Amino acid sequence: MALKIYADTPSRKTRQIVSDVWFVLWCGLWVWVAIRLHDLIVPLGAPGEKLATTGDTLSQNMTEAGDAVDQVPFIGDQVREPFDRMSAAGQTLAEAGRGQQEVVEKLAIFLPLALAFLAIALLAVVWLPLRIRFASRATAAQRYLVAADDVDLFALRALARQPLTQLVAIDPDPAGAWRRGDPRVIRSLAALELRGEGLRIPGITDGAS
Repeated sequence: MALKIYADTPSRKTRQIVSDVWFVLWCGLWVWVAIRLHDLIVPLGAPGEKLATTGDTLSQNMTEAGDAVDQVPFIGDQVREPFDRMSAAGQTLAEAGRGQQEVVEKLAIFLPLALAFLAIALLAVVWLPLRIRFASRATAAQRYLVAADDVDLFALRALARQPLTQLVAIDPDPAGAWRRGDPRVIRSLAALELRGEGLRIPGITDGAS
């Protein structure tokens, strides 16, 4: 038998569907927020890109200038040194720019993902256990009903677990009726208990949900 995801009782089934839809919408919302946040963070890397480009250009120009000066007889070696230092400074500038770009790229990925994961997880820790608990209990109860074709166990559980006001509404002496094997009372008691699992017994109709 397949896993039972939704209750038989209309009002509880409606609440379950609404909660599932809300969870999906919540996930979709935070995925959208993560994408928008990523798009907002990425442009912050533009200054680093410009810095890297400027540094590379400066380094290249100074290297070329140093090469040109180096060809001047007698004084080339002495004059080239400042150009080499400027070239090294430009390379340092370029590396700083690339470092900033790398930081921004990592931030644009990990910050939105972490925020979306945290928001979704906060709701999931409430929503998911409730849905799993219902599916597990409802499926087990449904399998028992199909396999045993007997509701006496659920009637007995109702006597032990359900409020006295609901029990006496079925019969003034529900325990005595159960001991006598009254089929109407047994089925009504079982129906009362199964409503707590979101199930119904064929042939039992009532307004509770």
